[in-house]
Amino acid sequence: MAEIKTVGVIGAGQMGAGIAFLAAANGFQVRLHDSAPEALATAQSYVSNSINALVSKGNLSQAAGSDACLLLQCTANLKDLCTADVIIEAIVESEDVKKKLFSQLDKIAKVSAILASNTSSISITRLASATNRPQQVIGMHFMNPPPVMKLVEIIRGAETSDDTFSTTKALAERFGKTVISSQDYPGFIVNRILMPMINEAFYALYTGVATREDIDAGMRLGTRHPMGPLELADFIGLDVCLSIMRVLHTGLGDSRYAPCPLLVQHVDAGRLGRKRGIGVYKYIKEAEKTRPSAKL
Repeated sequence: MAEIKTVGVIGAGQMGAGIAFLAAANGFQVRLHDSAPEALATAQSYVSNSINALVSKGNLSQAAGSDACLLLQCTANLKDLCTADVIIEAIVESEDVKKKLFSQLDKIAKVSAILASNTSSISITRLASATNRPQQVIGMHFMNPPPVMKLVEIIRGAETSDDTFSTTKALAERFGKTVISSQDYPGFIVNRILMPMINEAFYALYTGVATREDIDAGMRLGTRHPMGPLELADFIGLDVCLSIMRVLHTGLGDSRYAPCPLLVQHVDAGRLGRKRGIGVYKYIKEAEKTRPSAKL
């Protein structure tokens, strides 16, 4: 099993910044890449504040916290990840964009490096086909937000080696995560089950079965889900939900995975959820985002 000392992360959004924080807080050198300087600045501030919060709560010593902050290096130059032992991409959920990135990484990364994708549904085998190292390509799907959620879903492509799997699993466990393993089928485990539920909630709203509030309350109070499915969809991003449903529909060839027209309409209208301030619900103020407003 390969030793991991330096972790590269690509994408400084919520997922990438969260993964970078986990790596730095657990003693790894981190190279965080994004082409947008403002995203890198926001991510660096987030990682620093999160580490300081651990220190203030007594979960990390002052010395360890100071060391962890120094472990993060932000860069807009992809070539700065050339020394990383594992590179985890957390960019837009588009197969074409990810394949282009993996092709670039294959040329930049050192020969022994593992290339991991945080994709929530895209085939690892197809991503690996863009490289000359398919045995070192793997899915490492963190749940959102990475520092809070305890699960990491690891997906083996058709040629992923046992060593790549064991090294990636050990890394996730060093991050304090519980690991589950999925075959490389559309949606993997979590989204194969979760997204059809969210899609069905949209169909229930679309066909007038109930109001959005009653649909969400039914699942929160009737099945003890922490969020209702429509509220959760807003949290994930309706564009992400739609993308995953399309992967399921295309990959499995079953009409029951067809995206609900209402979900499609929301995305077409730019109503993408919390990140846009409006989705199924409207989010008026930052302080109110823990629960959606009652009215649009």
